[in-house]
Amino acid sequence: IEQAVEKAKEIGYPLVVRPSYVLGGRAMEIVYDEADLRRYFQTAVSVSNDAPVLLDRFLDDAVEVDVDAICDGEMVLIGGIMEHIEQAGVHSGDSACSLPAYTLSQEIQDVMRQQVQKLAFELQVRGLMNVQFAVKDNEVYLIEVNPRAARTVPFVSKATGVPLAKVAARVMTGKSLTEQGVTQEIIPPYYSVKEVVLPFNKFPGVDPLLGPEMRSTGEVMGVGRTFAEAFAKAQLGSNSTMKKQGRALLSVREGDKERVVDLAAKLLKQGFELDATHGTAIVLGEAGINPRLVNKVHEGRPHIQDRIKNGEYTYIINTTAGRRAIEDSRVIRRSALQYKVHYDTTLNGGFATTMALNADATEKVTSVQEMHAQIKKS
Repeated sequence: IEQAVEKAKEIGYPLVVRPSYVLGGRAMEIVYDEADLRRYFQTAVSVSNDAPVLLDRFLDDAVEVDVDAICDGEMVLIGGIMEHIEQAGVHSGDSACSLPAYTLSQEIQDVMRQQVQKLAFELQVRGLMNVQFAVKDNEVYLIEVNPRAARTVPFVSKATGVPLAKVAARVMTGKSLTEQGVTQEIIPPYYSVKEVVLPFNKFPGVDPLLGPEMRSTGEVMGVGRTFAEAFAKAQLGSNSTMKKQGRALLSVREGDKERVVDLAAKLLKQGFELDATHGTAIVLGEAGINPRLVNKVHEGRPHIQDRIKNGEYTYIINTTAGRRAIEDSRVIRRSALQYKVHYDTTLNGGFATTMALNADATEKVTSVQEMHAQIKKS
């Protein structure tokens, strides 16, 4: 433990800590201080020479990106660049994502394309590979490279009309991308959004907070002319209880308080009334937005849980950082789940939700064949 504490001081907090060689982010956590790190080592993992624990600097509030590609040794085909909606730190299997990217600049995407190509040739990949990036302040960081098929391959294949698994299998048997006639990256003239299905309603007592450990058990896909329409359809497919108006509760961590003002303004414009916990209400008040102040559970009644039970909220945004804050706000997330109130645990998820509120998910239905025909026309 002492060795980890010393290394953590060198790297700096927050940290991502995880056992080596795990799948699905098992036993992976974000720790924010030394006390958090000591608790992790004492309660979450057993460490030995055969099972070391890895410490990585955590990029707070970064955009995560998945790239699927195929390499035949001579050229690299980019299957798709998927921008995650939840920020880096939420497991890639639990984050919604958009293809094409909905906020990333063309320059940033081109940097990723170049890096994927260099990695594929250097690693001598023959077949599928998946690369995960994080983008912060216009800097591109490499998270990991997997020389294999990723869980995103079926989604990318349906979104673009390119059967990536079939193409990659033929590459592995010696048939080049040129011979197969598959040499150009397909960027569809529409948006596809992959959203996860989470099983929290089946497990009473489990905290539905998203993090580095994967929780989802399924996926749905929404397609639309705009990102907002595609995201709205994906929410409909995942059985979301999202409503277009009502009263929203905002309770966000310190690092999100600057951006929450913009989100609150968007909700007001949509017709929502706003409630906020003390710290969030102060920030909003300074910006000229005056929400109704609501008590946390330990601050006296009527508190947040009472108001959720009474059906006062149609939407809740609750973001947290640090073990204490996560435990204190757990009751908000559990109550939202129990009383079927749509909630987001990341600010990026909140912004995507407000965009989707202006789109009608039931207005237009498009078949896969029609989607792929649009690609051929373009």
